[in-house]
Amino acid sequence: MKLKTTIKRSIAVCALLLGAGSASAAEPEFTFKLHHMLPPPSNAHTNFLVPWADKVMKESDGRIKIDIYPSMQLGGKPPQLFDQVRKGIVDISWTVTGYTPGRFPKSTVFELPFMAADAKSVSMAIQDYAEQEMADEFKDVHLLAMHVHAPGSLNSRDKAIHTAEDMQGLTVRAPNKVMATAFEALGANTVFMPVPQMPSALSKGVIDVAVLPFEVVKPLKIHQLVKHHTEILGKRGLYANSFIFSMNKKAYDSLPADLQKVIDNNSGVELAGFIGQAFDTYEKTGRQAAIDQGNELYQLPDAEIAVWKEKLAFVTADWLKQMKADGYDSQMLLDKANALIDKYQAANQQ
Repeated sequence: MKLKTTIKRSIAVCALLLGAGSASAAEPEFTFKLHHMLPPPSNAHTNFLVPWADKVMKESDGRIKIDIYPSMQLGGKPPQLFDQVRKGIVDISWTVTGYTPGRFPKSTVFELPFMAADAKSVSMAIQDYAEQEMADEFKDVHLLAMHVHAPGSLNSRDKAIHTAEDMQGLTVRAPNKVMATAFEALGANTVFMPVPQMPSALSKGVIDVAVLPFEVVKPLKIHQLVKHHTEILGKRGLYANSFIFSMNKKAYDSLPADLQKVIDNNSGVELAGFIGQAFDTYEKTGRQAAIDQGNELYQLPDAEIAVWKEKLAFVTADWLKQMKADGYDSQMLLDKANALIDKYQAANQQ
């Protein structure tokens, strides 16, 4: 009996030692901090950032672990996210290019009125464009992907917006500098604020209209603070914001070649398409939340969209002039952006 007991104990000890050895082998070699501005229920967090981090961990056999910190948990404000990754305060960040006006001038072509289309196609287009034209603007970070959201809508507290004239006198949260110019031309007053501040601004009456895609409307409960939603659809929608998903250069360079390849395999145009698809899919969920709330959803008719396009045509014309004055081949950049959007739209419809 004593011999059997001794054998059992020896087996148990060996099992524990083997288990400890396996656990040690599974410990990550690199742990990176990923910082972003939105809450955990958001589309970006649940359908893009978490799956991406999980995929990187799996494909690295557990050697890379990515800890995600939503809602600015590591401090600072959303406009500081790019500098946080550039300076190495965090290893990876996801943020909006328009939060730092003037910093990424070549990306602004995708923010012009009526450049927006489905998020998947435009996300692939802007990433392709960035790889060709924006290396200088991203020289201080390792770019993982650029992308956009689905065409944004007008989400109004009290007043229904059925025509361009209905914008007059309203205070509108502008998503970026380009669209601030557009809304001001329609007679609106514009203010700029990061997305997380909008629920409070709407509830307090600081703004009348939140300009957002539906995928953000739901997690921020915007549909509970407004009564009207105006959609501007067609082959090209009213606008879209562009986003940067980037990694600190030193963090990327610290990886051995095989792990850099894991990051590379989860970057670029393919990743941009994955993100865009997630945004397109969740757009429908957010839109349904507004319908379930009993809010008015109004789609501008083609004739009214033509009016908006005519009134806002000067924004693109001014952009071309200003970018040319700043030393850029602006017409080439605009033509390339349009051609890439058309290319990926055609490819994704097959």
